[in-house]
Amino acid sequence: MIIQIENLKKVYDTGKIQVEALKGVSLGIEEKEYVAVMGASGSGKSTLMNILGCLDRLTEGKYILDEEDVSVLSGNSLAAIRNKKIGFVFQSFNLLPRLSALGNVELPMIYAGVPGSERIKRAKAALERVGLGDRMHHKPNEMSGGQKQRVAIARALVNDPAILLADEPTGNLDTRSSEEIMEIFESLNDEGATIIMVTHEQDIAMHTKRAVVFRDGSIISDKPIEKRKIRRGEIQA
Repeated sequence: MIIQIENLKKVYDTGKIQVEALKGVSLGIEEKEYVAVMGASGSGKSTLMNILGCLDRLTEGKYILDEEDVSVLSGNSLAAIRNKKIGFVFQSFNLLPRLSALGNVELPMIYAGVPGSERIKRAKAALERVGLGDRMHHKPNEMSGGQKQRVAIARALVNDPAILLADEPTGNLDTRSSEEIMEIFESLNDEGATIIMVTHEQDIAMHTKRAVVFRDGSIISDKPIEKRKIRRGEIQA
């Protein structure tokens, strides 16, 4: 199992009140799975993703990532795990405007200490993998939203992470671009990538293979998606 969380709790202490964002969540995700995490705003799905991505610490419980207990690691160790084992794709792309597509994709490898010639080779291969071999020297302001998200996906893949975390990756895209991005994710999953995607859109979730639905800090539904049988609105428990 690539991810295993047990009785995960997250409490935010604002000083005056304590907010329990996650209430003893347990979840297992196998290697090569493709999972949608769904729920309304404030349901706990984004908090879960931040913890899975080692961007936030849990309050109680256990988190095993790729056979390593990351719930006991310090900040520096978490950062190392994050750079080595997790690829992120965000709604807002998070590209550096002064860098070309190639330069943006190289960034995670710079932090990982990959030599220059190897960085360029791997960055070019990643961009070609997402269909941007002819745009690698363009800057973000010279690209469409869909192309920017392709760059972000290439950047997420370039260190060959154990898991790919996508947070509303189609939220800023039109319908056609969204479908193109989802086709890329499906191809990556077919090739063996483990993908966990936060989305509030039913149509986007239908591209995945399993839906985990949150409400008020707890999982209320966890079931496979049978694309031929599920009608619109049926994913929500």
